Amino acid sequence: MGVLGNTLYRGKQYLAIWPQEKQLAALFPEYRIMAATRLGVKTMPAMITFSLLCQFQFGEPGLWPSVVASVLFLASLPVQGLYWLGKRADTLLPPALVNWYRQLHQKIAAAGVEVKEPVARPRYFELGETLSVAFRQLDKSFINE
Repeated sequence: MGVLGNTLYRGKQYLAIWPQEKQLAALFPEYRIMAATRLGVKTMPAMITFSLLCQFQFGEPGLWPSVVASVLFLASLPVQGLYWLGKRADTLLPPALVNWYRQLHQKIAAAGVEVKEPVARPRYFELGETLSVAFRQLDKSFINE
């Protein structure tokens, strides 16, 4: 797999690990990007098929280049979302979020939940893993702190 394939795969992993909690929408763009990417993954194959079938049934042969261009554009939308998520997953956290990540990790460990050791230089992927555990195991008040 090339660099692009690894980035898309990492984006798919990040999409699966990041918690789908509305409280995070105000803090991180991931909620909106992930919602759009999920919608695109579900609906784009049907839209592409519909667009090709309509062109085949009712369209003029001279319009095929524009149909192919629109199909390629529609197919690229979910790929763009996964690419962005893959890049974001491997981006190092800014210092303020590193502190929050460590505090959140300590709260999870203090609650008696078994969690992986915190990493020295966390990325958004590790933050997503920690947030996922926190939303499953802790009460939702931790997000307000």
